[in-house]
Parts: sequence; C-alpha cells; structure tokens
Amino acid sequence: MKRTLFCVVLMSWLLIPSSSRAQIVDTTVCDILAEPQSFDGKIVRIKGIAIAGFEEFAIKGTGCSQAVGAIWLAYPEGTRGKAGPAATLGLQFGKNHPAVVSNVSRTPVAIDKNKEFKEFDKLLSTQAKSDGLCLGCVKFTVAATFVGRLDGTKDSGLIRDESGKVIGLSGFGNLNRYKARLVLQSVADLSPQEIDYAKGSVAASPNSVPGNVSFIPNSPAADQVKRAAAAFGAQGEDNGVGVGFGVANEILKQETTKSNSNSPDGLLFNVTFDGERLKGPAMEVAMSHMGTHIADIRSTASEVANLPLYGLEFRAWQTAAVSALADKLKTLMLPGDYLIYSQSWPNADLGKNVNSGISSFLANWANMTNPPKP
Repeated sequence: MKRTLFCVVLMSWLLIPSSSRAQIVDTTVCDILAEPQSFDGKIVRIKGIAIAGFEEFAIKGTGCSQAVGAIWLAYPEGTRGKAGPAATLGLQFGKNHPAVVSNVSRTPVAIDKNKEFKEFDKLLSTQAKSDGLCLGCVKFTVAATFVGRLDGTKDSGLIRDESGKVIGLSGFGNLNRYKARLVLQSVADLSPQEIDYAKGSVAASPNSVPGNVSFIPNSPAADQVKRAAAAFGAQGEDNGVGVGFGVANEILKQETTKSNSNSPDGLLFNVTFDGERLKGPAMEVAMSHMGTHIADIRSTASEVANLPLYGLEFRAWQTAAVSALADKLKTLMLPGDYLIYSQSWPNADLGKNVNSGISSFLANWANMTNPPKP
C-alpha cells in the first residue's frame, strides 16, 4: 500500500513541468538588469509595475540606472491573452547575413490561468478614453508579484563594428531593446493604478532632449513621414519588411536568431500591428512611427544609423507628431498621459512642447535614459 502511494506521488511530481519544480530565485528588476545574463534560464520572482502601451509590454523597475530600466514581459506560446503592445518591431537576421549564429533552445514554461491572471490580463487590455488620439493607451498600470522564466543577454539591439557594419543582434521585445525578458508563469498581489488622461503632462528636463533633434513642421523632420512610408516598400516588393496583425504578447513557437528568408541588407524587420487598437488615423501615425525606425536603421548617414535606442525612439515619435499635424488631429497623446502634439499650441512653442512631451514619455513611461554625449 505504501509502495503504491509512493509511486502515485512520484508520478504526479514527474508530470509537473520541470520549470515549475525549479527553485524560484527571489530578486529585483534592478538586480536582473545589472547582470541579466547571470539570470538566464532561471525561474525568478520579482515585484514591479507592469505596463502595456504602444510599443511596451514590460515590468518597470525604479532607479535601475540602465539605458532601458524595464524587463520585457511575454506570455508562453498558446496563452491567448489580450494584453500586450499595440505595435512592435522585431529585428532578425536573414539567412543571407554573414553573421554566424546559433538557434537558442529554452525550457518551456506553463502559465497559471487563475483568477488573478485573468484580472491582470483584463486590466492591461482595458483601453483608455480621451478626447483626441491616444496611441496604444490603456487605462491601468498594475503593480504585482511576478514569477516566470527569465531570459537574459549581455547586449541588446543591433551590434555594429567600428565601420558601422551590423555584426550582431541580441535582446528581446520591441526593437530588441530589452536585455531581459520574463516569460510569465504566475502573477499575484495585484494593485492596479488608474491613469488620469485629463492632465496632458508635457513637463521635462531640457537636458533630456537629444541635442541633434529639432521639430519644425517645414524642416527635414517633416520629410521623415515620407521616409517612413517608403520604408515599408512598394506593393509586392521584397525588401525584408514583413507586416502582420495581432497582439504580440507571446513568445514565438520556434524562436531562432536567423530567418529562412533573405533580405537586401541581411536584416529583417518584422512589424506587428494590433488592428483592433489601431484604426484610421491611429494606424497612419503608428506606421509613421515604425517606418521611421526602419528607415533610420537602414540609413546611410552614420549619425542616424548609429543613434542609441533613445535617439531612435525620439526621432520616431517626432515623426508621429508630424503625422498628427499633417492629419489635422486635435491632439496626440501617448500611454501614461503624455501629450506630444496639440493644435492649440502656438507655433513658437510647438517644437519645445513636442520635444518636451517625448522626452517625458521616454523617461517616465518607457524608462529609457538619454546617454550622455561621448
């Protein structure tokens, strides 16, 4: 009898996924971001604030002193959750890129779809209401305790040599800009915070605005809208840019670091838009933003192609503001209540207010730091 009971217990334990039996490491967002590769593959438990915005689906830390002070959040493949970013751009090597890379194999994890997870997913997929266009804006952020598999890497984004040639690619999430990703297993201790979209915050520190950007409607900044549109290519053109529709909140079924497709420059740009959240003018502005990323990364001007992530995001949001102006939108608001364009702003203050709103958004919502000039 005892032998039978022991066998039943043993078999039940063996049927539990190995990731669930693994020892859970209690840590913090900042500790992970300080050395993400040392946590790679571990099951961790952290406290943080989850956000879902235009390009963001992440867990934010406080005072982490990193270029990107957040961990990308992902659901396991097949979760079918509703929360996630409104748009993402993933970078990938084509099979014709000369870099030698190896596919990454990771231990799969399963998510606990309990009451708290369902509430968490609902909160982060509840759309905010505002008078003007609010791009990818959700109604809540959620402070919680998260458990999941941590994927960590030393570098993020494109890695270039001294000549500017792309020789490596790393990272997770939008623009591959995150050095760490948490594949969620469970979430608990939910504490939602409703965002007040009536304030229209624009305050920012002057030194948080990159020195090489300007915003004047008839300046070269306005040409970025045309460049952004051209970046997607003509109908039927195979230029290495792929566009899909849906919610990019899950890890890919088979994650590889190299595609089976070719690209003119060996780089693939995989853009995903959430068509339910981006309609009409919102889709136009979103495409201007993403197209700017593609055009800038492929730019032959080294001062543009070699911009840090902060600079790439800043320029893309400038293009979005120009697009809003061209579409004669009343306002353009970003997640977290950051106003980056308003018809009511005097022309004399337009550039200052646009740049100020963008820098506030990047610093306070996206948790991105503007690196000092070398």
